[in-house]
Amino acid sequence: MRADRLVSLVLLLRQRGRLSAATLARELEVSTRTVLRDIEALSAAGVPVYAERGRHGGFALLPGFQTELTGLNHDEALALLVAGSRRGAQVFGLGSALAAAMLKVVDALPESQRDTAADVAERLLVDPETDLLSRRVTADEIPDAVLAPIRRAVLSGHKLRIRYAATDQPPRLRTVDPIGLVTVRDQGYLLATRSGEDRTYRLSRIRAAEELSEPAERADRVDLERAWQERGTRFRTGGDDQVTVLVGLAPGLRETLVGTALAVHSEEADADGWLRLEVTFQDARHAEWALWQLGTGAEALAPAWLRASLRERAAAVAARYGTDDEYGISPP
Repeated sequence: MRADRLVSLVLLLRQRGRLSAATLARELEVSTRTVLRDIEALSAAGVPVYAERGRHGGFALLPGFQTELTGLNHDEALALLVAGSRRGAQVFGLGSALAAAMLKVVDALPESQRDTAADVAERLLVDPETDLLSRRVTADEIPDAVLAPIRRAVLSGHKLRIRYAATDQPPRLRTVDPIGLVTVRDQGYLLATRSGEDRTYRLSRIRAAEELSEPAERADRVDLERAWQERGTRFRTGGDDQVTVLVGLAPGLRETLVGTALAVHSEEADADGWLRLEVTFQDARHAEWALWQLGTGAEALAPAWLRASLRERAAAVAARYGTDDEYGISPP
């Protein structure tokens, strides 16, 4: 790992010129003391790096210094495959490898093209941390000590032992045959089989992982997108708690409803311009919550229990705000 870091340090100095120890430490995700030790190691190896003192000082390379340091290691090449999604790299624990790989790619460009590439990069933003409504997008955070053995087992084709905490259950050990990793809306999942049965595990619920030496029992090739779609279909159509609801909906709210439902079974337009959809939710509580968020732009047409539940909730809210006193607070 230190060799890769030294390469990244040299590339940073080549591409961005003089940088302070604090800036280098932040970019390389190490301490300033480590940066200073790395600078000494580079100097001892003959790399012409020198220090400029003063308020705007830092470290720099002698002008004209050339290197052949653009070879990619395994993780950096893998990071490039998921570079279409910056957050995907973070979910799979490849964020630092992706940053190092990008440095090497830029360094491989002819000098005349580097400034152009940097300018283009500044004009493209992928997956910002907030949307237009300033709602923060939060990605799963999984320790590298957990992610690394999972990633190795998936790529090497070895069995995997995980300590997994299912919803409302204590963590339990499971030995699985890993198939692949999937990231959806900043949430990572492990697709695997266990005793021959398909299993899907949320990465953030895996408390510990160990790559085993035993080969995994799996096909040589996999269509990961198809496997994900099939598991999604089974999830949407299974489960004893799921409920199917008939909804009248203002057209402008269609995407909001569809985004929260598990499945849409039918859809048609009424004469008044509203939509009539048959949708499935995870359970009764999910259905009530989803329709309540839409206010008067949605109406539960069936089943009767859902209409009654929403009516009772609306009556309770109306009673709460029934007083004309500006500061009146009704007792609960």
